[in-house]
Amino acid sequence: MHEMGVIINVVNTVESFAKKNGITKIDTLVLQIGELSSMIPRYIEACYPAAADGTLLQDTKLEIEVLPGNAICRKCNQVFNVLENKSICPNCESKDWELLGGREFMIKEIIAC
Repeated sequence: MHEMGVIINVVNTVESFAKKNGITKIDTLVLQIGELSSMIPRYIEACYPAAADGTLLQDTKLEIEVLPGNAICRKCNQVFNVLENKSICPNCESKDWELLGGREFMIKEIIAC
């Protein structure tokens, strides 16, 4: 489970940012995870308490926003969800598309108290 290493890195990054900016208490940490990324949101949620234990983020709420894995068809320009449509354009049934998003893993927001 590589999520533990990743979330430890996130906690360290946020804690460093908070210290550099004089933030002493964080209420909520918001992450964005693309549905096509290698990160599994429920594993991130499960690992977070252990990763944050003993840090500035110990009592911080974690929110995860899942971003859709959308693509645009190169044949008809239809935007569609890759997973929901099994990688086939629902408009013209083409398999020739360009990924627009869904592989992201980002710290979106740090909400201080």
